[in-house]
Amino acid sequence: MFLPTTRAELKKLKWDKLDVILVTGDAYIDSPFIGVSVIGQVLANAGFRVGIIAQPDIHSDIDICRLGEPDLFWGISGGCMDSMVANYTATKKKRLSDDLTAGGRNNRRPDRAVVVYANLIRQYFKETKPLVLGGVEASLRRIAHYDFWSDSIRRSILFDARADVLVYGMAEKATLEIAQKLRDGQNIKDIKGICYISPAPPTDYIELPAYEKVVADKKSFSQMFNTFYQNNDPLTAKGLFQQHGPRYLVQNPPQPHLTPEELDNIYALDFVRDVHPFYQTQGKVKAMETIKFSLTTHRGCYGECNFCSIGLHEGRTVISRSEKSIIDEAQKLALLPDFKGYILDVGGSTANMYGIDCRRKQTQGACQDKRCLYPHVCASLRPDHSCQINLLKSLRKIKGVKKAFVASGIRYDLLEADKKHCASYMQELVKYHVSGQLKVAPEHIASNTLRLMGKPQIQSLINFKQIFEKMTHGYEPQNKLRGITPSAARDCSTHQFPRTSLRKLQFHNKSSGQKQFLTYYFIAAHPGCTEEDMRELKSFAGRELKTNPRQVQIFTPLPSTYSSLMYFTEIDPATGRKIFVEKNIARKQRQKDIIVGKTIR
Repeated sequence: MFLPTTRAELKKLKWDKLDVILVTGDAYIDSPFIGVSVIGQVLANAGFRVGIIAQPDIHSDIDICRLGEPDLFWGISGGCMDSMVANYTATKKKRLSDDLTAGGRNNRRPDRAVVVYANLIRQYFKETKPLVLGGVEASLRRIAHYDFWSDSIRRSILFDARADVLVYGMAEKATLEIAQKLRDGQNIKDIKGICYISPAPPTDYIELPAYEKVVADKKSFSQMFNTFYQNNDPLTAKGLFQQHGPRYLVQNPPQPHLTPEELDNIYALDFVRDVHPFYQTQGKVKAMETIKFSLTTHRGCYGECNFCSIGLHEGRTVISRSEKSIIDEAQKLALLPDFKGYILDVGGSTANMYGIDCRRKQTQGACQDKRCLYPHVCASLRPDHSCQINLLKSLRKIKGVKKAFVASGIRYDLLEADKKHCASYMQELVKYHVSGQLKVAPEHIASNTLRLMGKPQIQSLINFKQIFEKMTHGYEPQNKLRGITPSAARDCSTHQFPRTSLRKLQFHNKSSGQKQFLTYYFIAAHPGCTEEDMRELKSFAGRELKTNPRQVQIFTPLPSTYSSLMYFTEIDPATGRKIFVEKNIARKQRQKDIIVGKTIR
C-alpha cells in the first residue's frame, strides 16, 4: 500500500499523527527501486506510522507542514541521485529534464536538496524532533569532501544541514534501529551505520585530519580519504572522527551487511510499484518506464571503479537474493494489469555478479591491499555464473513472461574468468535475454587512463568481443536498401533499459533470430586522460570495435570517490606522482567531441 502523503489519507487511516515523516527530492514512487520507499515500507512493516512528503515547495509551508510534526524523527533524502548530479551536466549546464519528477521538467528538486529540506523543516518547526539524513547525497557527503560544483572542499553535510544524525549506506537496519530506540526513549549514538556531531571525540576511534587542515593541504586530504575509504567494511572498519571547528563529526562503524534472507524480506514487502495518485496528477514520471517491470537481483559491487560511488554506498560485497524471492517478485509483476510480458531488466549494478560470492570477504571483510577485479579477477572470488543461468531459465518458465531482458550491463573480465560457465552464460544471454544490445563499459582503452579508473586492460574487452561474435555466429545486415551501413547499425544504443523496437537499424543474429549488438560506454576527461588518449580511443573503436561510439560521458567528480580525489589533488593516490587533469570545460567537451566524431584534430 502507499504510505500517506496527504492529510486526507491520514484521516482515512484514522491517524492523528505520524511516527516518522520522510522527505525526498523525487516524486513519490512506491517501488523497491526507490530508496525512500524502501525505508518507509521497512518502518511501516515494523509497526511505525510513516508518511512521505515528496519534492516539497521550498518557498512556503504548504507541503512541509501538511502532515504535521512526527513523534519520532524526520527522515531527509535528496532522492535516488545526488541533487547536484541530477540538476547539472558534467559541464555544469542546468539539466532541463528530470526522470524522477512528475511532468519531467527539472523544476522541483533544489540544489543541495538535503541541506535545503533540513533548513526548511527548521524554519517551520523550531524545536522539532531529530532530523535524520539519508540517501546517496548524504552518504557520499558525510565527511569533508571535494565538491565539483563549487570547486571546493565542503564540510560534512551534517553541519550545513544542521541535522542531528546521518545514516550512511543502504541504511535499512540503522534507520529501523533509530526508530525503535527513539520510541523506547534510548540513546541512539551507539547505533552502527550512523554519523553525528559531538562536542568531544570518542576515545577509541581513528582521528581523521581536521576539516580546516584538509582544506589547506592536499596531502592531508588524500590521507583523510584513504583512511575513510579503508574503514567502510562491516567486518574490519573502525569508528572515525573528524574535527570541524570546535566540534567533531563522529562516524560509527558500519552496520553488518543484510543477509540474503533479510534482503528477500525487503523485496517481499507490499510495494504498489506505481506513482502515488497525488503526484500522478502532476504528470508522467518517466522513470516508471524502466523500473516498473524490472527486477533487482543483488546489491553491492565487486568492481570498485574509482569514478563510481556504488561500492562506497551499497558496499563492496555482493549480497544476492534467493532465486525464490526473485521468482516470486516476477510472478507479482506478471499479474499487474499493464504488464505486457516483458521484464525489462534482471540485474543490479552489474548483472553478472549475481550469485557470485567471495567467502573470504564474507568472513574476514574487504581486503586492504587488493581489489576483487583489478588489476585482474582475484583467485579468491571464484566466479560462477551458474546461479544466474538457473535464475534466467526459471524466469522464462513463468506464466505470462515472454521475455526477461538483462540490461544492467555485464563485467566481461568476470565472465572471462569463469572458464566453466562462460560459454553457457553467453549462450543464455544471446539466445533469450538480449534485446538488441548487450551493454559493456570498457570506459577507455588507454592503459594509463584505465589504470587510474581501476578498469581492466583492453585485451579483456577484445577477448570478450571475440566470444560474443563467435556466439552470435556473425551478423547479417538488414534493410540494405535504406543505405545504412554495418557501422551505423552498431551505433544503435541508449542509456535507458532496452526497448522492444529500436529506431535505428540493428544486425540479425542468424542462430537465435534476434537483432543483437554490443553497446560500449566510454568516459572522456577522466583524470589522466588527454586529447591524444581520446584520439587513440577513436582509432581503436573504428579499427577494432567497428563502431563510432555514441555513449560517451564527460567525467563527473562524484563526492567521496578516488577519481574525485585525483581530480582535486592532480595526484595519483597509488604512486603519489602528479598526473594530468583536464579542468577546462571547453577542453573537456573537446575530448568528448573527438570520439563522437565532431572533431578529429
